[in-house]
Amino acid sequence: MFEFLFKQQASQASVAGQPSPGGSQAPLGTPAERRAAQAELARNLAGDEAAAVELILNSEFADVRLAAAEHVVSQAALEKVQQAVRNSDRRVAKLVQGRLDAIRHVQAEQKQAQACIALAQRLLADEKLTPNLVADLDRQWKVVDAAPSAAAEFTHIRDALGERLEAQVSLQRAMIDALAALRKHPDPVELERLASEHAAHLASPERGSLPRHLLNDFDAALAAERAAQQPAAPPAAAPAAAVAAEAAEAERVPAKGAAASAVDDAAPAPGASAPPAPPHGDAVTHADGHDALAARPPRPPKEKHKPSPAEQEANRQFMDLVEAMETALAQGQLHIAAEHDKTLKESKTGRLSAAQAERLAHVRADFKRLGDWARWGGNVSREELVHAVESLPAEGLGMSELAKKVGSMRERWKALDGVSGAAPKSLWEKFDAACTAAYAPAAAHFKHLADERHANAAKAQQLVDEANALIARDSAQLEAAGGAQVDREESASGNLPHTHDWRTLASSTQRLRQAWSRLGTIDRKDKKRLDAAFSKAMDALMAPLDSQRKIEVARREQLIEEVGKLNPLDRHTIDTLRRLQESWQGHARALPLERKTEQALWQKFRAACDQIFARRKEHAHAADHERKAHLHAREAICAGLESAAFEGDDKAVLAAIGKALKDAAAAWHASGVVPRASEQKIDQRYRAAVGALQAQADAIRKRAGAAQASALREKLRLAQALESALAGAGEIDCADWNNRWQALAALPAEQERTLRARFDAALKAAGEGAAARSDYAGQLETNRQRLLSEVLRLEIMAGIDSGAEFAKDRLKMQVEVLQSSLKSGQKPASHAAQFLALCAMPALVDARTASRIEQLFRKTGAEGK
Repeated sequence: MFEFLFKQQASQASVAGQPSPGGSQAPLGTPAERRAAQAELARNLAGDEAAAVELILNSEFADVRLAAAEHVVSQAALEKVQQAVRNSDRRVAKLVQGRLDAIRHVQAEQKQAQACIALAQRLLADEKLTPNLVADLDRQWKVVDAAPSAAAEFTHIRDALGERLEAQVSLQRAMIDALAALRKHPDPVELERLASEHAAHLASPERGSLPRHLLNDFDAALAAERAAQQPAAPPAAAPAAAVAAEAAEAERVPAKGAAASAVDDAAPAPGASAPPAPPHGDAVTHADGHDALAARPPRPPKEKHKPSPAEQEANRQFMDLVEAMETALAQGQLHIAAEHDKTLKESKTGRLSAAQAERLAHVRADFKRLGDWARWGGNVSREELVHAVESLPAEGLGMSELAKKVGSMRERWKALDGVSGAAPKSLWEKFDAACTAAYAPAAAHFKHLADERHANAAKAQQLVDEANALIARDSAQLEAAGGAQVDREESASGNLPHTHDWRTLASSTQRLRQAWSRLGTIDRKDKKRLDAAFSKAMDALMAPLDSQRKIEVARREQLIEEVGKLNPLDRHTIDTLRRLQESWQGHARALPLERKTEQALWQKFRAACDQIFARRKEHAHAADHERKAHLHAREAICAGLESAAFEGDDKAVLAAIGKALKDAAAAWHASGVVPRASEQKIDQRYRAAVGALQAQADAIRKRAGAAQASALREKLRLAQALESALAGAGEIDCADWNNRWQALAALPAEQERTLRARFDAALKAAGEGAAARSDYAGQLETNRQRLLSEVLRLEIMAGIDSGAEFAKDRLKMQVEVLQSSLKSGQKPASHAAQFLALCAMPALVDARTASRIEQLFRKTGAEGK
C-alpha cells in the first residue's frame, strides 16, 4: 500500500508530473518530507490494523512506527510486528510485548476459569461429593480474574454444589437423629417409622456422603430392636428343621453317587499308550543299488581243482571283506565301503575264481555308482549347509546355542567328507567364511566370558590378600594390647581386651564371605588354588572371632536367665527389663553372632520378655474395672454439668454456677484415673461442659459490665453537661441536676466516688454564688489544656489515632511518654485506671474532645470493666 513511500522507488521529477530525461526517476522527497508524509499516514490510520502493520514493517522512522503501533491490537498482528521489530525498535517491541502479555494473561485467566468451571461440573456430577474438594475449588477460583459470563456460570454451579453440601449435612443430621431415637428403644410403630425413614435416606441422591460406620450402627441397632421386639419361635420348629435337613441330605447322596459314576465312566482306560514313533536312521538308501544286488546272478559253482589251505584261507578272508563291503553298500555306508575297498586293494590273495572276480567287479561297480551319487548329493547337502549357516545370524539364537549350531554344522561337513568325498575348494572356503561370520558374536561373547573369568580371578586374589591383611592387622592389635602369644591364649579362654573391635572384624568377615559368594566363574585351574587360600585365610581370621562369639552366647543366655528371675509385679521391673534390653542391644552391636544363633537366642529372650509383659497385662486387666467405674463417675459428672439449669437473678445464677463448677471439680479429681482410650474423650467432654457454664457466667458478667459501662458513660456526660452549663450564663437548678444524677444506675464504689466528687464540686460552685461560679468556670477553662494533654497521652498509650490537627503534639507527646517509661522503674497504671483519672479531671470539653473521650472510653474504659 505504501511502497511509494518506503522503497524509494522512481517517481516523477517535478511537481507538475513531468518525467525526468532519459526515463530515469529520482527518490520521493527529502527524509523530512518522507517523515511528514508517513506521520500523516499514521495519524489517518483510524484503527486500520492491516495498514498500521504494513506501515510499521516498512517505515524507516521510529516515531512513525510507534504512532502506528498504537492502532495494532489483535494477537496475530502483534506477534507479526514483534517478530519484525524485536531487534530493531525497542519502544515498539516493548509496547507490542506489553499488549501481548495482557492478551495472554487474559487468555490464561479464561483458560483457568474454564478449568475451574469444568472441575466444578465434574464435582457436581460426582456421586461422592466431599467438602474438601469444594474448598479446593473455591481456593482455585479465588485467584482467577474471570469474565462476567464465566463468573456467572461458575456461581450457578457453585450454588448447586452448596445445595448438595447442605443436603448432605441435612441427611447426616437426620441419620444421627434417627440413630439416637432408635437407641432409646422406641415402640413398634415408631420403629417402623424410623425404618421407613432409613429407607428414604438410603434412596436419597446424597446417600454416598453418609459415613459407613453410621449406616452400620443404624443397621445393627435396627436389627437389635427388631430382634428384641420379635416374639420367641415355637419349640417345634427345631425338629421340623432337622427333618428337612435330613431329607435334603438324603437327596444329595444319590446325586453325588450318580455324579461319581459319571466321572468314572468318563475316565480313560488304563494301559493306553501312544503308538511308537517310526524309526529313522542316517543311512541313505538308493533304490538302484538294491535293485542291482537283488538282480545279481548266483555264484558259479566252485572249480573242481582243490586249492591249497593257504589259498583257501586268503580267499576266505578276501571274500569276507567283499561281503562286508556289500553289506556297507546295502546300508548306504559309503565311508565303510571305501575302507573295505582300500583294504581289498592292499590285501594279497590267491587266484580268484571267475565267480569271485565277477562278484568283486560287481561290488566295485556299485561302489563307484553309489559314490558318484553320494558325491552329487554331498555337494547338494553342502550347499544347504552353507545356506543354513548364512541364515544363523538372523535367527537371534543365544550364544551357547549358536556355538552348538556352528559346531554341529562343521561336524556334518566332516561327516559329508567321509560319506561323499572331499568337497570343492571354493565351496569349502564359502562354508568356512559363513561359519566364521556366524560364530563371530559367540566368539566375542566367549572372549568376554574369558576376560570376566580372569577379572574374577583377580578379584578373588584381592579378597585373599585383604583377608591376609586383616589377619596381620588383627595380630598387630593383639600384640599392642599385651603380646601376641598371651592374647591368643586369652582369646582361647574368652578374656579378650575390651578395646578390640570385634564388630568391625565380624562385619569384615561377613563382607568377605558375601563378596566371595558373589564372585563369578573362575577358570578351573585357578579356582581350586584360590578356594584353598581363601579358606585358610578365613579359618585363621575366624578363630578368635568364634571364641569370642561363644562367650557372647553365654552372656546372652545369662541375660535370658535374668529376665526369667524378674518379678512382673514389681514397680521397677519395666526399668530393669529396659536395661536388660539395652544391654542385649549393646552386646548385639558390639559383636553380631551367626544369624541362626542370633535368631534362636533372640526368640528365647523375646519370649521371656513377652511373658513378663503378659503377666503384667493380666495384673493390669484387674485394674480396668476400677478405671471403668471411674469413667462412669466422670460421665455422670459431665452429664450433671450438661443438664444443669439455674434460675433467679444474675447474682444468684453466678453463685450457683460457681458452686456447681467447684463441686464438679472436686468430684472430678476424686474420681481417679480412667481408661487411657477414653481419657481424652471424657476430658474433652468435661472441658466442654465446664466451658459452657463458664461461658454462661461470662455472658452474665459481660451484661453487668455493659450496664456499668453505660452508667459510667451517662454519668460522665452528665458531669460534663453540668460543667458546660456552669461556664454559661444560664441558671442552674441544683436539685434538678441532683435528681438527674440519682436517676442513673449506681457504679462501683471507686468509680461512683470519683465521678460523684467531680459532680458535687460543680454543684457546690453553682450554689455558692456568682463569684464561686466564676472561679470554678475559670478553673474549668484552665484545665481544658491539661485535659487535652491527658487525652492525647491516653490515645498514644491505647494506640488510637488522634487526627491530623494533633500530629505535631502527638509526636512530641510520644517522645515524652517513651522517656518517662524508660526513666520510671515502677509498673505503669492500667488503661482503666488512667481513664478513671481522666474522668476525675474537671474541665470544659468541646464536641471534638468529647468524641475523643468517647473513643477512649470504648477502647480503654469498656475493656477495663
